[in-house]
Formats: sequence, structure tokens, C-alpha cells
Amino acid sequence: MKKIAVLFKEGYEEVEALTPVDILRRANVQVDMIGMDSDMVTSSHQITIKMDKVFDESIDEYDGIVLPGGLPGSTNLRDDERVTDLIKNFFDNGKLVAAICAGPIALAKAGVLKDKVCTCAPGFEDQLTGANYQEAIVQIDGNVITGKGPAAALEFGYSILEYLGYDASALRQGMQYNYLMNHR
Repeated sequence: MKKIAVLFKEGYEEVEALTPVDILRRANVQVDMIGMDSDMVTSSHQITIKMDKVFDESIDEYDGIVLPGGLPGSTNLRDDERVTDLIKNFFDNGKLVAAICAGPIALAKAGVLKDKVCTCAPGFEDQLTGANYQEAIVQIDGNVITGKGPAAALEFGYSILEYLGYDASALRQGMQYNYLMNHR
């Protein structure tokens, strides 16, 4: 069974953090919310969530990491050297590295976006040094998945699920995502 860790620091964006967790859990993928500093982490909109675990060396057992956006959550992740080291390690070992909204700035700092096709929230493109930024909801390039922002959270979660080898079509249907996309 695949294991995914979603990394949380103070100031995360709730929709971007919890939507992938929800989608992966619906598909019976083991996903843990990892507080980098504490088992209680407060979002950018002052919603405090209890984490499944606090960061420790067991993170190496996971098959991928997901970084939500939000401010100052994204800059807090980017500025944490443990996160930078994790991104490099996971990327170098062919494990999934995913980030949404402003989250890709942490991937850029770690150097994993060089020549990678990626996307991010408007206004952060200039921080994606060496990346091949593309305007898109979600971009997948090798073991790197990036998403645009809160409205992209469902597609970002489904893309992670599909990257892990699961068929997301039933979830897309059951969660009425297909209806949404066809009735805009």
C-alpha cells in the first residue's frame, strides 16, 4: 500500500491541504497529515487541525510528500531546511513530490523544478527558478505534480491518486466532479 505524507506548517491553506487527504483516504491510500512542528497546526484562516503525526525520521517510509499552499504556510515550508532536505531526498529517490498554489516555491528552493513543467498560484512564477512554468490547473512532469490554487485542489488530489496507479474515475463521478466540470 502506498503511503503519502501531507506536510503542515502554520498558515497552510485548508482546501489545498485537506482535499488531497480526503481524496486519497476515500481511495484507501494511507495518507498522514504531518505537523512539522506540532500536532496542532493553524491555517491561514485560523482553523486549527490535529495532525496524525509530528515530523520524525519515519517520514522516509513514505512514497510521496504533498505541500499545500497558503501564506505564510508556503514560505514557512520553504524556509524549513528539513522540508528542503525532504524534497531533495524524495525527488532524488524517484518518490512523488507534489505542491499546490504557492507551495511550489519550496520545490524551487530545493532545486527540483529545474527544467520541469510546473504551475503555481499567480504571482509566484518568478520564484520558480529554472522551471518551465505553464498556465494550467495541474501539471505533472515525472515525479513532480504541481497545482494552481484552491480551485484546483480536487484535480490536484485526483492527479496524485492517478500518479499512484489508482483509477480516479469512480471518485470523480461519486464526488460529482464530472457534473461540476460539465455544468459550469
